[in-house]
Amino acid sequence: MRSRAEDESVRTEPSLGLSGGSPFFRHRVFVGLMVVVGAVVYGTLGLVKFYTFRVGVYDLVIFDQGVRGYANFSEPLSYVKGNWETPGVPFSLLGDHLSPILVLLAPLYWIYDGPETLIVAQAILFSLAVVPLWTFVRRTLGVPAAYFVSVAYLLSWPIAEAVSFHFHEYAFVPLLTALVFERISAGKLAQTIPFLALVLAVKEDMGIFVAGLGVGLGLTRGRRLFGATLFVCGALYMYLATHVVIPFFGGQADRYWYYSFWGADQSDAIVGVITRPHDVVTTLFSPGVKAWTVLLLLGPLFFLCLASPYMLAPGAVLLARMLATDPGASGWWSTHYHYNSAVVMALVCAAVDGLARVRRRARKEVSRPATLYLPAGMALMMVGTVPFFALGNLFSPAWYRTPDRVPAAVAALATVPDGVLVETANSLGPQISARTHVVAWAAKTAERPQRAPWVVADLDERQPHFASVADQASDVAALQKRGYRKVFSEKGYVVLCAPAACR
Repeated sequence: MRSRAEDESVRTEPSLGLSGGSPFFRHRVFVGLMVVVGAVVYGTLGLVKFYTFRVGVYDLVIFDQGVRGYANFSEPLSYVKGNWETPGVPFSLLGDHLSPILVLLAPLYWIYDGPETLIVAQAILFSLAVVPLWTFVRRTLGVPAAYFVSVAYLLSWPIAEAVSFHFHEYAFVPLLTALVFERISAGKLAQTIPFLALVLAVKEDMGIFVAGLGVGLGLTRGRRLFGATLFVCGALYMYLATHVVIPFFGGQADRYWYYSFWGADQSDAIVGVITRPHDVVTTLFSPGVKAWTVLLLLGPLFFLCLASPYMLAPGAVLLARMLATDPGASGWWSTHYHYNSAVVMALVCAAVDGLARVRRRARKEVSRPATLYLPAGMALMMVGTVPFFALGNLFSPAWYRTPDRVPAAVAALATVPDGVLVETANSLGPQISARTHVVAWAAKTAERPQRAPWVVADLDERQPHFASVADQASDVAALQKRGYRKVFSEKGYVVLCAPAACR
């Protein structure tokens, strides 16, 4: 805990350093360059994948359709999400996940209406998080550490993997998290409230994050009441979002319940976790990828986050994910996708706070070198992870090459008229999401007998909703038997239209 003198110093220091005499003002050029370089790198990583047809319907088209709804002053409706009820009848994203923060991206669609907008916006949001992070670290550990830690964040593999996975609402979390911890370090707890409200607006599971932060603050002197309030608000928000708001918009409270080992609902799971500690330990290490992911998250930070009570915020989110037992939660456990981008900034900030706490308890001759060497080590550790994750692709010339089938894909999509409902192969959907109503290509089933009037199939690469390429060919043949006409066929791409649609 800080001494009274330290608390007074953070209260009087400018927050983000926008005044002429502040430390950040003198370093604004370098911090600004980090933001710009980060945005360019992340944007390149995302846009190259988009223009080389290596992104998919899930999740880019889903968010593109939802944000377009907001931009048109409507609900965030997604045809992809509605695909499993009746094709052509969209489903509100608020019935899937409670992410009203996406409305903030709507004005960008008035400038450019397309999925590329989301990719660029995400790159900028991730990079902007450096500004409050630099300020927080500078105040806590000094200027050199601020640069090293900022570089560590920008090169962190969770951010790279999130960018590589197209777009997700977690794009807002690092920036908001850094703003929260910056304000906490400044001793301005009340000013964290709007940022925490926005954190909750990102997704219903961020209620776990806020509740965990509340527990962490409750362990520090003078912040217990505020911490208790956050805990109650976070837990209550999580419950209401899951059991009241999402069902109101047509969703199901148990849609993403991947804890069948622990019981049928949250109350069963809480009792199970408390009364069966042996099963908790077993679950946290099975499958082994869980331990590997946690090690890769904490190791580059030298496990310093464990010395901070703020670890309870990202720790609660990680615990909730690693306690899941069903195969549907496999993405929660891995190093891929976007999930770890929701905790990486909080882990970095907790590591910085943890180092500051260790330093205050150590002898001065030991603590001063640690303040410089450990942040530098964090940056070096993150540099070491680059070749093994998505950022490493940027250094491979082959990664920038356009696949041989792309010209045929472009020609296939050109045959599809604007404004129609179309089932597309996974990598093709994002390319026409701005001008058509895209749904995922999937075969007829008893639960889903209707088909879109237009189908763009891929007979060379297996698609997410088919067991094999042979099944995909069988679906195309079945559609032709139903009267669908083949209007395009080249290099494995086939475009079909229903009789009424071809007229």
